[in-house]
Amino acid sequence: MVRRHLMDEDEVKRMTIRFLVDSGACNLCINEVIQQQLQLPVVEKRKAQMANGSIEEFDVVGNVEVRFKNRATSCRAMVLPGDAEPLFGAIPMEDMDLIIHPLKEELMVNPEHPFFAQMVLKAVTLIN
Repeated sequence: MVRRHLMDEDEVKRMTIRFLVDSGACNLCINEVIQQQLQLPVVEKRKAQMANGSIEEFDVVGNVEVRFKNRATSCRAMVLPGDAEPLFGAIPMEDMDLIIHPLKEELMVNPEHPFFAQMVLKAVTLIN
């Protein structure tokens, strides 16, 4: 909206959030407290399967810009109830070309591409 001159730069809401990096989760997940503080609009509702197997419906908000070190991505986020722990899932990790260092238990910029995010695009071959 700033780029389209629909709002001023000082109106952009920002916050630093500590996420649980969860490669088993697909999406970015924030909680209701974060959504309310950032006043993110609900764009749709989606169902998701929880770790215990139950299926629940959640609000989805957008767009959220996420920054980590020299990387950034813009994505939608599912809204978890109350003050649930925010999750940083596989899709934004892949988009930002981030990896999990298993020994250090740390999220890090892919050392093979330290200066820019690089994605893998592969053609799919269909067999008749």
